[in-house]
Amino acid sequence: MQYPASKLPSVGLTIFSQMSALAVKHKAINLSQGFPDFDGPEALLKAVDKYISSGANQYAPMAGLPLLRQEIAAKIKRCYGREVDSECEVTVTSGATEAIFAAISAVVGVEDEVIVFDPAYDSYEPAITLNGAKTVHIPLLPPSFSIDWQRVIDAIIPKTRMIIFNTPHNPTGTVMSEDDLKTLETIVEGTDIVLLSDEVYEHIVFDGLSHQSFNRYPALAERSFIVSSFGKTYHVTGWKVGYCIAPAPLMAEFQKVHQYLTFSTATPLQAAIAEFMQSETLHDSELAGFYQQKRDFMNQHLKGSRFSINPSAGTYFQLLDYREISDLPDQAFVIWLLENAGVATIPLSPFYADDQQTGFVRLCFAKGQSTLLQAGERLCAI
Repeated sequence: MQYPASKLPSVGLTIFSQMSALAVKHKAINLSQGFPDFDGPEALLKAVDKYISSGANQYAPMAGLPLLRQEIAAKIKRCYGREVDSECEVTVTSGATEAIFAAISAVVGVEDEVIVFDPAYDSYEPAITLNGAKTVHIPLLPPSFSIDWQRVIDAIIPKTRMIIFNTPHNPTGTVMSEDDLKTLETIVEGTDIVLLSDEVYEHIVFDGLSHQSFNRYPALAERSFIVSSFGKTYHVTGWKVGYCIAPAPLMAEFQKVHQYLTFSTATPLQAAIAEFMQSETLHDSELAGFYQQKRDFMNQHLKGSRFSINPSAGTYFQLLDYREISDLPDQAFVIWLLENAGVATIPLSPFYADDQQTGFVRLCFAKGQSTLLQAGERLCAI
């Protein structure tokens, strides 16, 4: 038979999977894919065992366990001062990636346009494409990797349905400022543009900066899907539990898609997270200090290297400027680095639509101290 043409002809194995596989092959230290090499809080892990053993193993409600949604709403109030209705404005999802896909699918249609900022997380454009829309790319360029708001204004046309933001930003480690969000308020005022704010690293912001969640800005929140991740916050990325906050009219459309993607998310995981959130309110507030210590430890041990470093402002990623070491394209350089230093990193160019060469690679510092020390020693030997 003749098989149908691919709906995603330009999509192959992600750069994360490629580099992780190469790290295993070369027995390298894997600082490429963004996951911790340590476990989540012990109380949270024990709670999962308890709920599995006690029979919480059937379907959860489509929108998520009521208690977990209530705890999410309480957290939004505590962190950002926003009142959220847990009944109609909160949905628990099978990871943030599912939430992103559901949000795009809920409102984006054929011939619509969606603005994204490159380097962009690699799940955005495939979701846009599968919904028959066009992705409009606006580059974030070194050294600041900040948004050029005039380019945003110039890119908006009547077909612009959505703009996708990511703060703190993966892979650059930048964070949006209060001025950024106030500028955005002015730009979208009087339009029907929907916003998607990917805030999975919301609690990992450094040097006294404050995470500027779209939850803080009523004029933005009323037109936004705001996505976060328990996997990032609680060091359990393999659980794939996230959530989405949106005003009731948008959430109603979101849930129409969500119910046919995954319907619901693993019940014992939801129950354990809800219990942990009830008993432990300090974890998210301590996360920035926890990861800043790792960032500083890593960067301190790279001072003797030939890389140039501007400390990350958020996430658990750090960019390294390798231009004093090599003029290789970044995808070639990460292979060279893996083979010669035994450290796996991620190139930035796959996250640009035009394969922009910036001279930067990304590493993940969500690792134990011994791993970071060994990686630093290897990178300094280059």
